[in-house]
This record gives sequence, structure tokens and C-alpha cells, in this order.
Amino acid sequence: MDSHLLEILVCPLCKGPLSHDRENHELICAADRLAFPVRDGIPVMLESEARSLQPAPSPDAA
Repeated sequence: MDSHLLEILVCPLCKGPLSHDRENHELICAADRLAFPVRDGIPVMLESEARSLQPAPSPDAA
């Protein structure tokens, strides 16, 4: 994925930054814990297509 495109894309829900998971072909929103698929080099930025990520571990779970 083009690095310039990644700089301008934001999460459609919270408008936060996205990171590119090249191995899984996904754009990750850490704030919403969602992974948006990238199919044939095209990001699919639909909430209905996003995969929910595992919740972040709580600080009390040590």
C-alpha cells in the first residue's frame, strides 16, 4: 500500500490514524480495535467489513 495513501486515510468511525498490517492485509484502528481489510490493494473502509480485534489487556490483569 502506498505510504502517501496511508498518511491520508483515517478510521471512518473515530477519524483516528490507521496502521498497516502488511502480513494480514489490513488497516488497523487501535482506538476502535478494528481491522479493515485491504483487498487487491484497495482498503475497504466499511464498518460492516471490519473485523473486531481482541480487547486490549486491562492494567489490572497482571
